[in-house]
Amino acid sequence: MSQRITAVAVLRARAGREAEMREQARSMVAASLAEPGCLSYRNYVDPDDPRAWVVVEEWETREAFEAHLASPHLARSLERTAELLDGPPELRVLTAAG
Repeated sequence: MSQRITAVAVLRARAGREAEMREQARSMVAASLAEPGCLSYRNYVDPDDPRAWVVVEEWETREAFEAHLASPHLARSLERTAELLDGPPELRVLTAAG
């Protein structure tokens, strides 16, 4: 049985592209929440680095998250985001301790 996971992605916008990056990240929320197994999908701005955008996602199972990673809407978003980012996104996939 697969356990719930939390995925944390940190995206850092290129200088001057912050607003476009945030709009692109926001465009993912509704489609991701509509996916089977998505429990929550939130975006945050790092107050210490306004170019950093943090996405925190909770999924019922690892399999549901893997399906999200293969979704067409994520592929389109990553294609668009590539030109907005100052390097690749950092992704951590976590499970609850204990």
